[in-house]
Amino acid sequence: MEKFADIPYNRPDLKSFRSQSNKLIDQLEQASDAATARRILFELQELEQRVDTMITVAHIHNTIDTTDVFYDQEVNFLNDALPTLIPLQIRFFNVLLACSFRSDLESEFGSQLFINAETELKVQDESIMSEKVEEANLRQAYQKLTAQCTTRFMGESVNFYGLLKHMEHQDREHRREAFLAWSDLYAAHSEELDRLFDQLITVRVRMAKKLGYEHYTDLAYLNRHRTAYAPRDVAGFRRQVLEIVVPACAKIRADQAKRIGIDKMKYFDESLLFPDGNPEPAGSKDQMLAWAKDMYRELSPETGVFFDFMTRNQLFDLETRPGKHMGGYCTSLSNWKAPFIFANFNGTSADVDVLTHEAGHAFAYFTASREQELSEYCHSTNEISEIHSMSMEHFTYPWMDKFFGSKAGQYRYAHLCQALNVLPYMMCVDEFQHLVYDKPDMTAMERRQAWRDLERTYMPWRDYDGVDFLENGGFWMQKQHIFMYPFYYIDYALAQMGAFEFYGRMKTNQTDAWTDYLALCKAGGSRGYLDLLSLAGLSNPFAEGSVAKAVSHVIEEVSGGSYRI
Repeated sequence: MEKFADIPYNRPDLKSFRSQSNKLIDQLEQASDAATARRILFELQELEQRVDTMITVAHIHNTIDTTDVFYDQEVNFLNDALPTLIPLQIRFFNVLLACSFRSDLESEFGSQLFINAETELKVQDESIMSEKVEEANLRQAYQKLTAQCTTRFMGESVNFYGLLKHMEHQDREHRREAFLAWSDLYAAHSEELDRLFDQLITVRVRMAKKLGYEHYTDLAYLNRHRTAYAPRDVAGFRRQVLEIVVPACAKIRADQAKRIGIDKMKYFDESLLFPDGNPEPAGSKDQMLAWAKDMYRELSPETGVFFDFMTRNQLFDLETRPGKHMGGYCTSLSNWKAPFIFANFNGTSADVDVLTHEAGHAFAYFTASREQELSEYCHSTNEISEIHSMSMEHFTYPWMDKFFGSKAGQYRYAHLCQALNVLPYMMCVDEFQHLVYDKPDMTAMERRQAWRDLERTYMPWRDYDGVDFLENGGFWMQKQHIFMYPFYYIDYALAQMGAFEFYGRMKTNQTDAWTDYLALCKAGGSRGYLDLLSLAGLSNPFAEGSVAKAVSHVIEEVSGGSYRI
């Protein structure tokens, strides 16, 4: 394939795509034998991949520079145009499910293709086309707003990510000043963020009502293909985290305060793990990529081939710049079976986390796309996909000396602590969304109060040092998933259980753990959630006692294990 920067973008011709697709669906409906049905399925797939690749190219360029007028207009066009394909999608799913040779296709590809089609028919309808357009445009507005927020700090113009490094500074007053600048930046835009979220809630609830659902939550779960569990199961999982993980995190925070020499932990202290400063990667972006290349070649033959492919084709955009979209992600260019990694390096250990977490996503797609014939099976649901990424963070522990030198032990200890400490926050984000969509008429101030109450339950140590905006519940606004990807955050917590299980097995038998992990990556989305967990030898995180099973060895390790400083 070409290097990403050299890939030409051509606006997808959706009129031609619709016409060609309908002709092929006609042929599928009239197929005289299984071989014909199979051939048509792959022809439809090829058509879709060409369009999907161009859509992805546009979105990548738009997030790389949200001020680029051309790609901003392209994404706006796609936001308006793609929902018009809903009738085509519905027709395809109905014809596929009614195919005379369904049993033959199911014998070859398994039942998941048809389960997915049935689920999609529950969430797609022509009646919500205008709402789909509205939601996409509101999400675009949120991306532009947050990407372009900047402030002055220490004589330079910085965005939210630029302030995070300062919030890890060894000097407490420096951390506090950075924290105040960070908080003030959100507070300054809070009215607009509240307004955007009000509009997002309204349009999402309207979609749910049109489709016959009592609450948007029901629609959101189906949108995420959550067919193996329900909100009550997630509530049970949150209870386990509250009982098992929250007390452990309180102890970790108390130990941290003692270690860095303070009496009472404030929010701006939470990111500093060690009195001499957090471990930071020693190299530049290019040096870290070179180290990562060596690391993945040594980890396994499969990861070596994968990362060589990524670097050869320059499938990264890693550096923070003004106007760049916040956060990090991995996406895919299906025409070339190529992942793409987007990030915002800021000079902290989070840069290395990107090279392991997002590379875990990328490796899983790279592997599944070469193993699975159906593009539908190259990705799984998020609860599985995040196991790929989070487990890779642990599998790469032995190579952290490359990035952190003598502080590699500190990094591993800090990484484990942070993997535990973020779980209560994830519970806040998830329960907050359940509350918001159960009571969509809440005012902005009522939402903030609901958030603050959840913090007091799951993060009783959290102290905002009297900053009104945060003491009154404004912290929820910093989580882009709440705006962009509703109910996509508990997936990280569920996946962390699997990642911790893999890590526990790594400590006793690295080879067997990697074999099961590779099997999970190869399987992609060809099976359902619980079946994929079983395939990898992982526990059902909703089962009573599963949280304790997954986290106990990690709690024991950070409470006096080999990474203790």
